[in-house]
Amino acid sequence: MLRLFTALTLPPDVGETLQRRQSGLPGARWRPLEALHVTLAFYGETDERRADDLASELARVAGAPFEIVLKGVGAFGDNHRSHTIWAGVETPNEPLSVLAGRCRKAGERANIVLEKRDYRPHVTLAYLKPQTNPGRIGAWMAGHNLLHSPPIRIDRFGLYSSVLTDDGSHYELEREYLL
Repeated sequence: MLRLFTALTLPPDVGETLQRRQSGLPGARWRPLEALHVTLAFYGETDERRADDLASELARVAGAPFEIVLKGVGAFGDNHRSHTIWAGVETPNEPLSVLAGRCRKAGERANIVLEKRDYRPHVTLAYLKPQTNPGRIGAWMAGHNLLHSPPIRIDRFGLYSSVLTDDGSHYELEREYLL
């Protein structure tokens, strides 16, 4: 079984800019440079036959190059506890939403059941330990909320596998698709 997702990689200079913001929050497990990406669709655990079908369906995804802009930071959480710190992608961005929708449809055509979830494009910067101080999280976000990248040209996306380890997820590019 493979744990699969599609994503946009970030240029090294943008990743390095984000990495410079990854400090000053005790309890944060910062994501390494090679793990910084914008997820398009998450497919989850997939057997090899469906993975091959998915790869073929993704090859049919059409689109033209477009741009995204990273803007602001935030946190995901539940029950009054934040668990993830992220950098946002400026929305609305119709080409990005269309590409994400096409990646979801490719998964459905490959008979993969995807979670029903609104698409909220972002770059995960850190996962937070449960005991992370909420006041410190708020202070970190206030100190970095003016994040605003120059336009980032997107001309490809990738199909990635994810392996969960004690140190977090490790991602491997399986296939790349040009727009």
